[in-house]
Amino acid sequence: MRIIGGTARGLKLADLGAGDDAAHLRPTSDRMREAVFNLLLNSLHMPLQGARVLDLFAGTGALGLEALSRGATHCTFVDDGATARALLRQNIEKMRAMGITKVFRRDATDLGPNRGPAFTLVFLDPPYGQGLGARALASAQAGGWLAPGAQVVWEENAPQLAPKGFTLQDQRRYGESHVTFLKADPA
Repeated sequence: MRIIGGTARGLKLADLGAGDDAAHLRPTSDRMREAVFNLLLNSLHMPLQGARVLDLFAGTGALGLEALSRGATHCTFVDDGATARALLRQNIEKMRAMGITKVFRRDATDLGPNRGPAFTLVFLDPPYGQGLGARALASAQAGGWLAPGAQVVWEENAPQLAPKGFTLQDQRRYGESHVTFLKADPA
């Protein structure tokens, strides 16, 4: 796994190693990340320069770190797994992104109120097939985590319907994964 674009292009991220079977880590492949970012930039015209990123079910943090490499100014990572957070911290150090990131040990489906500026880009990569993505989006929306018009990139094992308060923009299939692109409705 590596950063595929931007200022940190080519940076090798921490290996998963034997890992923890209970962690259920499933990092987004380099190829899929490249396709997602190409779509964000070229088809959906999502400006990454200055974006504030929220990476829910962050795992290794590859999606959020990729956004930082491409011009985002901040990324908050949320994951409640110890193995994932350890890998995430290693990757943040490798990228020297300590001052522009936060890591929260928190259940993404129960975020609570946001105590800072809202986020313009959200990556959502929950464990597949458990309905956690919709619950996490509802929690982020209720807690004030999402800026009006925020872009959402949601990876699952099946195409997802746009929940209330969101507009479907696009859906793509990459092997076993489906990526749904949503836009939060304006306030």
